[in-house]
Amino acid sequence: MSKFLQRGLQLAGLGGAMGVGWLLGNNGSHKSSILSSFPVLETVSAAAIQGSIMNMEVADIVPPPAPNAPRISQIMRFGFPGLTNVRALEDYVISYDTRNRLPYWVCEHLSAANINKNPEVDRSKCTFHEDLSIHEFFRSENSDYKGSGFDRGHMAAAGNHGTSLETCQQTFLLSNMAPQVGKGFNRDKWNELEKYCRKKARQYENVYLCTGPLYLPRREDDGKLYVKYQVIGQNHVAVPTHFFKVMVCEAKTGELELESFVLPNVDIDNGIPLSTFYVSTDVIERASGLLFFDKINKKKFRQINGKTIGWF
Repeated sequence: MSKFLQRGLQLAGLGGAMGVGWLLGNNGSHKSSILSSFPVLETVSAAAIQGSIMNMEVADIVPPPAPNAPRISQIMRFGFPGLTNVRALEDYVISYDTRNRLPYWVCEHLSAANINKNPEVDRSKCTFHEDLSIHEFFRSENSDYKGSGFDRGHMAAAGNHGTSLETCQQTFLLSNMAPQVGKGFNRDKWNELEKYCRKKARQYENVYLCTGPLYLPRREDDGKLYVKYQVIGQNHVAVPTHFFKVMVCEAKTGELELESFVLPNVDIDNGIPLSTFYVSTDVIERASGLLFFDKINKKKFRQINGKTIGWF
């Protein structure tokens, strides 16, 4: 790896004891199956290294929507990551990838009030079901997942939408799913991340989430970079190599914090802390082709990935 790339990864927030190592798959401190899954992220450009994203001219303050405004105006308060096949559901917003049969991204708004589970909502009564609003050519089906070895992994977590049976049931649409490794990921480390987001929602006035899949390159034996991923079922549902989650937390004072995660779609050791998977947001943007919360002046973040920003 060149000194330029290594320095770029460090400046982008991927340095430190675990940073570059877990992306390159050569970190000797956690010898497990995850090590072979980490690609070389060569998406860090000179612009990223120079921190150009911090120089974007946007408004200093984005006021919250009026109390009677449509739900989508709260969820998407800080901007749309992209505008491809956007659909608003009762309590989350999705951009659907018709080619890969899963979301490009899903956005949610959490607060202490709206994550309180309604005792009358029984998740066990919710069923995974096709999204009939999507053309039959581009839908995923339950049969695609059957026998595949992958879980139907929620992008908008069911646990975030338990105020009514309708909002919970909508998270079981297959358009909100992506194939995820079950043991060690969907049922464990990914679930831990979802719970962490709900914990933040109890501590802050508002939490805004954007979640989605990634298909990251890795270097093969011939020295070249390739993007390779499995597909499952007769509809060829893509299996992402990684997943991202970007979170903005807003305190009652209006102060903002940003956290960005990328997790590999593999069995992850429970002992590895979530902070291991912190990644600079602009690296995820370059890898996904999306822009997250671009209505926010990035200089207004008090903390990014748990570190206080010097200019605040």
